Amino acid sequence: MKKRILFLLLLPLITIFSACGVYSFTGGSVGDLKTVAVSLFENNAALVNPNLSQSFTEALKNRIRTQTSLSFVRTEGEADFSGNITNYTVQPVAIQGNQQVTAGLTRLTITIQVKYNNTKDPTKSFDQSFSRYIDFDQTKGAFASQEQNLVKQVNDQLTEDIYNKAFANW
Repeated sequence: MKKRILFLLLLPLITIFSACGVYSFTGGSVGDLKTVAVSLFENNAALVNPNLSQSFTEALKNRIRTQTSLSFVRTEGEADFSGNITNYTVQPVAIQGNQQVTAGLTRLTITIQVKYNNTKDPTKSFDQSFSRYIDFDQTKGAFASQEQNLVKQVNDQLTEDIYNKAFANW
């Protein structure tokens, strides 16, 4: 009797999830896609962080790897990501008026131009710029000492935006 009640309680959930097709709990749907290729994003920004190209590309691969079941191929996947880093700036956004005028907050901005090609459903393909920033306090340490962590945080935001655009239709 208990098994029958449990089955009747779980039946609506089983029906709902089986009707969703290929769906992940991260909010994305890869549809019929089975393979993905992610090319190295070249750094074409005026201010160059020598590790940014590699760290962004790996962050995007990791996002796709952890949130989909797609297999990675070197080139010509059913889904292809390519592009370049077009902007990397560090500029003051809040000025402090103490003994000497200094920046209260500084902003790191990264902009990525992304070309996404979906061979199974070309209507989902796009060529778009994504930009994110983070404000930080330089009184808590020099930019050089914070840079790696700040870049990681911005990369996380950018890869989430790109993932959502490609697979969640946001």
